Amino acid sequence: MTDTTRPPSDPVPTALITEWLPLPDIAEAFGIEVTRVRQQVRERLLLAVRRDGILYVPAAFIDGDHIIKGLPGVLTLLQDAGYSDDEALTWLFTPEESLPGAPVDALRENRGTEVKRRAQALGF
Repeated sequence: MTDTTRPPSDPVPTALITEWLPLPDIAEAFGIEVTRVRQQVRERLLLAVRRDGILYVPAAFIDGDHIIKGLPGVLTLLQDAGYSDDEALTWLFTPEESLPGAPVDALRENRGTEVKRRAQALGF
């Protein structure tokens, strides 16, 4: 496994996202080929950023051997609202008092309905 404490460099909000995983580590955790993880990124089931030629995914998006529940739907809603990948990452990891916590934390705690509602409202 790779050192997950070294975040990729800006413009991704590295102060908000402290742990990153390269795609080969995710493939190993999921028990699949790295090409399948790349396909998940292309299909926007995951967001990844490329730094120094390596694609990284926020570790918070991964729960053991699967993607956290609700993330792909929220990513689609954010894309439909016109958010870039960097903006979507910022939104997902920025704490919000009314949730409470960051949207990604709410997804990890199986509180995805409220996160999806908020993401959907961004498009209007």
